[in-house]
Amino acid sequence: MLFKYHAIDQDSHERDGTIEAPSKEIAVSALQRRSLIISSIESTEARKLFNIDLSFLGRVSNKEVVIFSRQIATLFEAQVSALRAFRLIASEVENKQLATILSTVGDDIQGGSPLSKALSRHPKVFSPFYVNMVRAGEESGKLSETFMYLADYLDRSYDLISKAENALIYPAFVVTVFFGVMALMLALVIPKISAVLIDSGQEIPIYTAIVIGFSNFIVHYGIFLFIALVGAGFYVWQLRKTVHGKFVLDSLKISVPYIGDLYRKLYLARISDNFATMLLSGVSVVEAIDITGAVVDNAVYSNILVQVGADVRGGISISDSFAKNSEIPSIMVAMTKVGEETGELSKMLSTLAKFYNREVNNSVDTLVSLIEPLMIVLLGLGVGTLLAAVLIPIYNLAGAI
Repeated sequence: MLFKYHAIDQDSHERDGTIEAPSKEIAVSALQRRSLIISSIESTEARKLFNIDLSFLGRVSNKEVVIFSRQIATLFEAQVSALRAFRLIASEVENKQLATILSTVGDDIQGGSPLSKALSRHPKVFSPFYVNMVRAGEESGKLSETFMYLADYLDRSYDLISKAENALIYPAFVVTVFFGVMALMLALVIPKISAVLIDSGQEIPIYTAIVIGFSNFIVHYGIFLFIALVGAGFYVWQLRKTVHGKFVLDSLKISVPYIGDLYRKLYLARISDNFATMLLSGVSVVEAIDITGAVVDNAVYSNILVQVGADVRGGISISDSFAKNSEIPSIMVAMTKVGEETGELSKMLSTLAKFYNREVNNSVDTLVSLIEPLMIVLLGLGVGTLLAAVLIPIYNLAGAI
């Protein structure tokens, strides 16, 4: 449970912030251990409408985390203490939710908590990958470098994912509009035209009869089709929440022609970049594999990395374990093997990440260049075929008269 408090510190300065605790009493005790005199404290649950958490309205974007990481790296390089750095950035950021989180992290640091542990209390903003990178930076004494690594990684990851997703938005929109236009024509336009043809008593061509049949189905059973589609969407949404369902859907995602190849390259780029960044920051190989598997966001590759982690603990090399899985391409196996033999694994993985990033960019550019004319042609053919099926008989009828 999250509590908002107003308190006075030892220097008689007023302090506002939030703290997470199972109960109000525990929250008060935790604040008192920080030498704070509490003026007021209340649960933020009262701010929820019908018990629905509205915090998503002020969510923290990836871009804001990138900017924060660069700012904190610069302050650490300038020998500014962690507490002062977080207080300073919290007072400057525009996002109120991020400001509150950074203030809370500052409070935890003042209370003696390590920076990585303080960040881990906010998993919606700081992922396990982020937290473990910071922990490695704390252990190696290279926090400023670690935060710069994080900013660079998040920047690359954000650009890559957003470019891939934006490339898929356009065709999804066009396909939706296409089916929407077809449904409206079948439901509103075709019935009126088909009535004229039927009343004329002339023989109706087979292609026109098919269109009229579709139109009658939409008119009489369209609502049931809509309910079935909504039900199917809800079922898929619920299926995604189960372990087996997520695996099935993620397998399907990387199996679709062309789109699946794009997603495979995207996940391989994420694995390589994630793994290389953690190794450069001093995270152990086994821990880097485990964390990469947890944040790759695809059940197929996550399961592969779980098995790789188990193999590495058993004394098997990463490249040999990769070679067991058909989803890991031979170039990745070969590059990993070279990196292990030369002691330059992080460098080889960085090279792989750049390679797959370029591949994703090229695939997206190709998709964007092809998808627009292809969608226009398909939309024109669909609507044109529909209109021709009913207009040609009408022209024949007019000619007979």
